[in-house]
Amino acid sequence: MTAVHAQNSGVFFLHGYGGTGKTYMWRTLASALRSKHDICLTVATSGIASLLLPGGRTAHSKFKIPVPTMDNSTCKIDYDDDVADLLRQTKLIIWDEAPMAHKHAFESLDRTLKDVMRTYGNSKEIFGGKVVVFGGDFRQILPVVPRGSRSDIVHTTINASYIWRSVEVLTLTQNMRLQSGPNEHEKKEIADFSKWLLYIGEGKVSEPNHGFSDIELPPELLIMDYNDPIVAIVNSTYPDFIQNYQSNDYLKSRAILVSTLEVVDQINRHVLDLMPGDMKEYYNSNTVDRSEIHDTNVVDILTPEFLSSLTTSGLPNHHICLKVGTPVMLMRDIDQSEGLCNGTRVMITKMANHVIEAKIMAGKGCGNLVYIPRMDMSPSQSPWPFKLKQRQFPIIVSYARTINKSQGQSLDTVGLYLPRDVFTHGQIYVALSRVTTKQGIKILIYDQNDRLKSTTTNVVYKEVFNNI
Repeated sequence: MTAVHAQNSGVFFLHGYGGTGKTYMWRTLASALRSKHDICLTVATSGIASLLLPGGRTAHSKFKIPVPTMDNSTCKIDYDDDVADLLRQTKLIIWDEAPMAHKHAFESLDRTLKDVMRTYGNSKEIFGGKVVVFGGDFRQILPVVPRGSRSDIVHTTINASYIWRSVEVLTLTQNMRLQSGPNEHEKKEIADFSKWLLYIGEGKVSEPNHGFSDIELPPELLIMDYNDPIVAIVNSTYPDFIQNYQSNDYLKSRAILVSTLEVVDQINRHVLDLMPGDMKEYYNSNTVDRSEIHDTNVVDILTPEFLSSLTTSGLPNHHICLKVGTPVMLMRDIDQSEGLCNGTRVMITKMANHVIEAKIMAGKGCGNLVYIPRMDMSPSQSPWPFKLKQRQFPIIVSYARTINKSQGQSLDTVGLYLPRDVFTHGQIYVALSRVTTKQGIKILIYDQNDRLKSTTTNVVYKEVFNNI
């Protein structure tokens, strides 16, 4: 706040694990500035995290950061447009969940702010002389690098950027959630669970950890008896489902977390089959962007059947099945001012051919009715040698979701289902830390021979903590 009041250039990073009060800090800072009619911009890397911030937006939408972001990219902000004028008047920029974003995103903002502030003589100062506060937890999932190696991932983080040389690191260490325990025994249990989670996040449970290590899970967390694993994890996470399948409070507080999209679809389809009511099916329409193909004969080979079989992260399924009462998660930002962003959960209330009516389940706008249209979508980084254009509803059924999609959310009940081990830094830590007590989580793990396991792989790239 001293830097803000003096308007001295300052870059800070607030490092703290879940429950230490980062969100409270952001709200306090924003409120202090806005009470004096100063401008404070609050952004987050993920849509879910942005909903927790006062006036929050995703960083990519607020700063117009290009996707994909290259090492020489700049934000799509002209020197004399309204966003540039807003940035010049801004006293403080808060960016939450920073470790999830690629370092090129921060460097793009740095170059843009230097350009925007050049008439003030700040063109050489970091972020144009603005006070910027980043926040997050390096124990959680790092930037996603498709087919990237360990080295590729570690070298995309913010603390691998030239910006980090100008950063002052501040640390929150006390878990404020522990204050809410009703008695000393429960407070101690929460404290022990929190300490165990931190050891997992830092790779200290089975030291030495050279990236990958096996950790033994407490037996009270494990599901050790089942006939069908999907039935077992669903029954454990969604008990009395038929009596509560349309209850907002019941559905928004629980989820099944897995490591791959293929397993997500299997679980979601099983739960949908349990629900009463008529099912409606929606199919997508796929085309290929001809402007990026030099040999037009290639298009004839790419049949509709082949295009419909393609799946990748960030695109909805070719075939979506829904019933009234189904909880779904948005896969695109639709209207952030109304709380409709990538990761928002809504419950289906009506289904028409070209639009879906739904009710926001939590967060900003909770209980509001919204309408979801079909949208034209393409992957930001195509895994194929052509650009696929898909028209479909930007949703995915969310009884189960990937661990990556759960980051930033708090839940009462989590079922962790791992027919395949996790494969990147922080996934186990993120999955286990969605709840605050041991009672809130059940885990089902088995190997390739369908034998139950009490151990799983923990992936921690310890070098990412070196300069924090």
